[in-house]
Amino acid sequence: MGYNGGMTKIVRAYAPATIGNVSCGFDVFGLAVERPGDEVEVTLRDEPGVVMLGIEGEFARSLPMEASKNTAGVAVSAFLAHTGIERGIGIRLFKHMPLGSGMGSSAASACAALWAANRIVGSPLTKEALLPFALQAEEVACGAGHADNAAPSLLGGFVLVRRTTPLDVVRLPVPEQVYWVLIHPDVVVNTAEARRRMKSEIRLSDAVAQMGNATSFLAGMLKGDIRRMGDSLEDVIAEPVRGPMIPCFDTARQAALAAGALGCGISGSGPSLFAMADGEVAAETIGASMGTVFSEAGIGWQLYVSKTNSEGARIVFEEGADEIL
Repeated sequence: MGYNGGMTKIVRAYAPATIGNVSCGFDVFGLAVERPGDEVEVTLRDEPGVVMLGIEGEFARSLPMEASKNTAGVAVSAFLAHTGIERGIGIRLFKHMPLGSGMGSSAASACAALWAANRIVGSPLTKEALLPFALQAEEVACGAGHADNAAPSLLGGFVLVRRTTPLDVVRLPVPEQVYWVLIHPDVVVNTAEARRRMKSEIRLSDAVAQMGNATSFLAGMLKGDIRRMGDSLEDVIAEPVRGPMIPCFDTARQAALAAGALGCGISGSGPSLFAMADGEVAAETIGASMGTVFSEAGIGWQLYVSKTNSEGARIVFEEGADEIL
């Protein structure tokens, strides 16, 4: 595949944080929020392959500069190999999310990089077609190519992952009045360790309860019954194992519910927590209550309140032109 002339082109894309599992949908449910998120800037190079040109931002120091070890680099390398594009791509990552946050940090980097790389070579693939490359990057980051973070970060909205082989994901509408509270306490939970702690087998009664919660949540979402959605946010599989890994988890959860949260749980593998709220004002109140719990325990925190992000990865800047042949 060749290219014809053109000025040096720069494309920068943004991909949002996500809430994985959404309590009752372990490895199956995920949704995108408006912030935080990562940005990736890409440029075309004459030399084949992918090069990390730099990593900036408050969480840059914890990331590898080798493209083969960075999720942005892994994803774009897989994309180039699949499309047969002979030009190389340089990547500059603006990292605004900590690793191991439970907010889909590694997926956001990969998805932003993919959407920018796809645009810079003429947009040959759809977002859906790019998703497998993001899953390859997730395998490098956490040892498993689960799509509950990558799919909503790339596609936007609420996503149901039926399976990853072959890939089958479905986007579903979230009622307009729903707001999400996402709070990240300044503690570390290793994603791989959190997954290792999960039981390889679960009781039949727990499987039935989890399936009931998940299907009830979907029924509430499709019917616009946000009370049913909130009541269904109960996790009997992962939360009993992962909750004790997060300082003040039970207290923060109770504070959220007392402040009016429709439901509350662990975002991904933690330590971030999420809560579901009826409207923005309620969400701000809930977030403040949860933050007070961590502050009183001497733990710093960051709070994000938003509606569901329906767009997912998006282009935020372009410069120059390059025509693909």
